Formats: sequence, structure tokens, C-alpha cells
Amino acid sequence: MKISKPMNLMRSRTVPFILLFTYLIAIVAVPLFIPHDPLEINMNERLLKPSVEHLFGTDHLGRDLFSRILAGGQVTVGTGLLVLIIVLLIGVPLGMVSGFIGGRFDRYFMRIIDAFMAFPDFIIAIVLSGILGPGMWNLIFAIVVAKWGSYARLVRSIVLSEKEKDYVLMAVVNGLSAFQIIRKHLLPHVVGNVFVLATLDLGKIILMVACLSYIGLGAQPPTPEWGAMLNESTPYFHSSPHLMVIPGIAIVCTVFISNLVGDALRDRFDVKG
Repeated sequence: MKISKPMNLMRSRTVPFILLFTYLIAIVAVPLFIPHDPLEINMNERLLKPSVEHLFGTDHLGRDLFSRILAGGQVTVGTGLLVLIIVLLIGVPLGMVSGFIGGRFDRYFMRIIDAFMAFPDFIIAIVLSGILGPGMWNLIFAIVVAKWGSYARLVRSIVLSEKEKDYVLMAVVNGLSAFQIIRKHLLPHVVGNVFVLATLDLGKIILMVACLSYIGLGAQPPTPEWGAMLNESTPYFHSSPHLMVIPGIAIVCTVFISNLVGDALRDRFDVKG
């Protein structure tokens, strides 16, 4: 019993990463699995039920739903990953510099972050997307603006806590530059916390992408995107409910896997929260 318990714990932590890896590989390899052109319109086969030829049926324009779900995964998940990468590239360096330098720069920087975080990130994204207009790049910009502050604040708080410790003070005495101190001593303490937040946040970002597309501020027809597909299928919910149920399940499964990996990372890095 003493041996099996750690083994079960290790397996429970490994499974989410296997699921995420498999899921991402499937998203990248989508062109190999698409049986039909996701943009091909065939009005003679509109609103067909699931069958052998069309695994998930067809939509109101006769397009194969299975192919559009696979292609939409690339758009939705790919956009979420791109947003997350941009947010990390902006928030992490700014948070580290602000926390390490301190002083007037830090005070002004925190006031900017407070201004962004005074409103829910989803509200900021909707307002900016509405001002900028529909389109995926406008959607990406809006979500990045809404999300970068939380990463900068997290990193700043970690740096403020660590830079007063003896090992950092000794590094300063030994003549290490600010860049060397940040890279060798502070960055390793930041990575775990940022990875946990980013993994948990990926599901939220994907939800934001899908929601904004659903209300017409993201992907535009005929681009296959899960949120936009939900929007297009709304008038046919009673006659063909699978047109909305299947994209909804795809979104839920993606967010669920992201949360599983985030929880596993939180246990791995022993992040309190």
C-alpha cells in the first residue's frame, strides 16, 4: 500500500499532460483527418443527421460538421494559444522589471495595472472589440489588453518578495548585473507560478475567443470557429440541436483539459492558491 499510493498519485498527475499533449497533436495534425472541405457548400445535403459519410451531420449550408469542428479547433485553440504567448511576452518582463527596479517607475506602473484590473477582463475585451470592430486580430488585441495586467502583477509580487532575500543581496554584492540577477535568480521562482496561471487561464481565454465570436466580434463567416459555429446554428437548435451541442462539447472538453493540467502543475510546483 505504501508503494501503490505514490504510484497512483504520479499517474493522476501524468494523465492530464498526456491528454493535453494528445489534444494539441490532434489540433496540429487536423489537415490529415479532415474528410471534407470545411468551406464547401452543398445545399442538396443541408441539415443532414449524423451518418457514416458525415460523422456529425451537416450544417445549414450543407458543410460537413465534423470537418468544421476539426478546422475550428485550429482557429479557436490556436487563437487562445497565440493570445497567451503574447500576454506572457508582455506581462512577465514588465512585471519583473517593475518589481526589481521599484521606485517611481513601479508606482506609475502599478497605477496603470490597477486601471486595467478595475474592470472584469471580459468587459474590457467586449468594449475594445466593439470599438475596433469585428475581426480576429482585433479580438486578439482586445483580449491581450484585458489579460496582461494579471501576469504583470503576479510576477511583480514574486520579484518583490524574492529580491529582499539573502541570496539576491549576495548576488548584488558580488557585482552581478540586474539582467543576470533576474535571469539566474528571480526567473526560476517566477516560472512555476506563471505556468500554473497560464495553463488555468488558457481555458478562460478560449472561452473568451468563442464568446466574442459568438456575438459577432471575432471570427467572421465562413471561417470555422467554434463560437461562430454556435452563432450560425442558433436558428436551427430545435430541428438540428447537434449543430450547437457538438461545438459546445468541444469547448467544454478543451477548457476541462486545460483546468486538469493547471491543477496538476499547481501540485507539481506547490503553488498556493
